[in-house]
Amino acid sequence: MSVTRSGKVRAAVLMTGAGLLLTACGGAKVGEAQPAASGGAKACGTVNIAINPWVGYEANAAVIAYVAEKQLGCKVVKKDLKEEVAWQGFGTGEVDAVVENWAHDDLKKKYIEDQKVAVSAGPTGNKGIIGWYVAPWMAEKYPDITDGNNLNKYASLFKTSESGGKGQLLDGDPSFVTNDEALVKNLKLDYKVVYAGSETALITAFRQSEKQQKPILGYFYEPQWFLSELRLVKVNLPAYKEGCDADAEKVACDYPPYELDKIVSKKFADSGSPAYTLVKNFTWTNDDQNLVAKYIAEDKMSADEAAAKWVTDNPDKVKAWLPSS
Repeated sequence: MSVTRSGKVRAAVLMTGAGLLLTACGGAKVGEAQPAASGGAKACGTVNIAINPWVGYEANAAVIAYVAEKQLGCKVVKKDLKEEVAWQGFGTGEVDAVVENWAHDDLKKKYIEDQKVAVSAGPTGNKGIIGWYVAPWMAEKYPDITDGNNLNKYASLFKTSESGGKGQLLDGDPSFVTNDEALVKNLKLDYKVVYAGSETALITAFRQSEKQQKPILGYFYEPQWFLSELRLVKVNLPAYKEGCDADAEKVACDYPPYELDKIVSKKFADSGSPAYTLVKNFTWTNDDQNLVAKYIAEDKMSADEAAAKWVTDNPDKVKAWLPSS
């Protein structure tokens, strides 16, 4: 299934069987719900939050879940799901919220406009960027490599055992939003897309590149805590213009800027749950997300520990998300 940068698909996920299988998040700790607020406030109940496979998303979910449990008395169930699979849960009631969506105009049309089982819950406040990056040492040694027009000139530097005699373009999880195979073809680049398999594998590859002076050209994105450790340098592809990625097979332009948002089930939005108000009101910055993501990925805190630290340090931001008394 093709993917486009306007979020056409973070990738195809093939489902077999009639049912949607949702798996409880293994590392997550679901705390006991606190007593519901007094004064006639509606009890929160259970909230099902999808967890997509990158740590920035996990940071959003960690903070929302922590506040929901500790301050609203909710029981939060986290479910490890690829993006497209998570959206399928809106119609079945198995997913209440996706808390970092990267465009996905096709899924919005299907589940919001056509099936009417989901609604937008507004922006997260995060600004998303996707692109191709090289390690800092490469940009310093080969300064013109950041111009995409020069990539074929350097293709031989990026050959690996997996790239079939071409330069390797290293992508992450196959489910991530990516136009890269189409871009390689349509820009006539002598490269092959190879999937590292995960965000962690991408980070490891960039670290090794910088440490060992080993060439790497890879897919990466912001917000991402790792960029505060190693300032990767973006390669400039043909500039994005509105509609240039409309046809997934013909896309030949860079990725657009993204205003990341939250998507929730229509049932959850209409439930009156204070957790919906929390999700709807939740906004923070790239720096906020990167800090919590660093706590989880680099400092090895649990999601709850990371969220607790950030929430304790940012009471005014949290207060603005809560339902008014």
